[in-house]
Amino acid sequence: MALIHHSAIGTRDVDGSLAFWRDGLGMQIQMDQRFEGAWPELFGGDATTLRAVFLGDPSAPGSGVVELVEMDHMAPPGAPPPSPAAGFFLLSLFADLDEVLPRLAALGLGGTPKVITVSGVRLAVVHDPNGVRVELMDSPAQANIALLATSEVS
Repeated sequence: MALIHHSAIGTRDVDGSLAFWRDGLGMQIQMDQRFEGAWPELFGGDATTLRAVFLGDPSAPGSGVVELVEMDHMAPPGAPPPSPAAGFFLLSLFADLDEVLPRLAALGLGGTPKVITVSGVRLAVVHDPNGVRVELMDSPAQANIALLATSEVS
């Protein structure tokens, strides 16, 4: 079985993205490197150098990594579709909403969060500076995930 190592987000502004992911959500930089390679063969475009910034929680290596990828001549983000669309939908994280949402607001990041409660769990949706939809599941939800995973879907 394949295991997820990281999710990569293309960015034209690493500093702006770090303000969201590191300063707003509290992730820590685990790696910040530039790599030379045959990236045009792998990804298209013409850039042969990319900068990769890995963010996550070094004390919980299995918790996943968000990679910020910066390459020369990266196209700007497209406009979000007016309703859900097939393909990449969102990146979901556990977070303390009472801590994170005010911090994002103070930084002027994430946009106006949409907050709802589903099955007793508060969820918020914000957007990173690249237009990526980010779902924040309130931290107490971690204890409920196993229960939800075993319940029947209606």
